[in-house]
Amino acid sequence: MRLDILCLGEAMVEFNQTNGPESDQYLRDFGGDTSNCAIAAARQGARAGYATLVGSDPFGDLLLGLWQREGVDSANVGRRADAPTGIYFVTHSGQGHTFTYYRKGSAASTMLPADLPAERVAEATILHTSGISLGVSAALRETTFAAMTAARQAGTRVAFDTNLRLKLWPLEQARTETHRAAKLADILLPSLEDARALSGLDQPEAILDFYRGLGVPLVVLKCGAAGVLLGTPDGARWRVPGHSVPSVDATGAGDCFDGAFLAEIARGAAPTEAAAYANTAAALTTIGYGAVGPIPRRAAVEAFFRSVGSPKPAAF
Repeated sequence: MRLDILCLGEAMVEFNQTNGPESDQYLRDFGGDTSNCAIAAARQGARAGYATLVGSDPFGDLLLGLWQREGVDSANVGRRADAPTGIYFVTHSGQGHTFTYYRKGSAASTMLPADLPAERVAEATILHTSGISLGVSAALRETTFAAMTAARQAGTRVAFDTNLRLKLWPLEQARTETHRAAKLADILLPSLEDARALSGLDQPEAILDFYRGLGVPLVVLKCGAAGVLLGTPDGARWRVPGHSVPSVDATGAGDCFDGAFLAEIARGAAPTEAAAYANTAAALTTIGYGAVGPIPRRAAVEAFFRSVGSPKPAAF
């Protein structure tokens, strides 16, 4: 099967605190930014696949079961008997949510360029990866760059989310490597918070121009509930408003946006249309707890469109 979107990175099992910051109850779910993206894309009807390594352990079994249920092609998921599947916990407070990871030495962190499904990369319409994939380990970083380079050589479009995690590596190294990756991307999907840290700039418009200056054809700057700013290949700049919803957990909202946006691009939508659709999907995923469970399917996104309408993009 030819894939619309092939995602590369590390998937993990998530334990997310529910019922407030003092609760001792946790909802088991799944995470890993690029896995979340693949699932979000599949729920919008895209043919999505995932490339990674997982452990030969119960958590690896759970992830393979997840991808099978979600219709995500896992033919390029390998297993390691000598390395575990990563897990993490999400706790909540008045200051937001905090992630605690147990991923050192994980199976995905050992992935090498030789493990890449080169033919699937070449056949996909879009390859998607992220700054987390770069930061997990030197091995996965090398593999990520090898995949991006192979995709460009094959004519596969490359999408990259800067997704900064300073628990993984120092800011200066993250800046160097994510800027390098941005220069290989056809579609860049940074969040405003991450982009401020990585670029050293504050104003969203200046950040948009900064990444366009690196040569990225399509920049999609995610600004949370405020929506997104777009810098499109024709040189135009667009503001696409977001939605106000009763949010309880923003975990994975940016990943959901990525998957919905790329699914729409693969369907042939214009960037502004794809951004409006992805804004809605990302807003809806914040209504529930966890990174994967609340990701809406296409029918729910379209129903929301019909009920409240879609904010109109505006050039600026």
